[in-house]
Amino acid sequence: VQLQASGGGLVQAGGSLRLSCVASGSTFSINAIGWYRQAPGKGRELVSTLTNVGDTYYADSVKGRFTISRENTESTVDLQMNNLTPEDTGVYYCAAWIPGATPYWGKGTQVTVSS
Repeated sequence: VQLQASGGGLVQAGGSLRLSCVASGSTFSINAIGWYRQAPGKGRELVSTLTNVGDTYYADSVKGRFTISRENTESTVDLQMNNLTPEDTGVYYCAAWIPGATPYWGKGTQVTVSS
């Protein structure tokens, strides 16, 4: 499985960004796709996940502001991020989970929110 993340950028506080994660390869075996982020000097934090049956998870810090969804193509998952704050700044990584395997990771995409 290969993952390609895109959509990061620089935005002012209160603004929005939409991240996309495109999975390729053995995508039929994926049972969830999600996003982690890593702020400067901090550990990696799980932000949101979406399972192949539609169950979602959001970190408390993003509930009500971020929405994870699947595009018409089953292998693309988006993260709509609204009302961004400087605390949302970091590198966002797409990840995919397959039963019995370690998670797959994509290269990160930088999100910078200025105050």
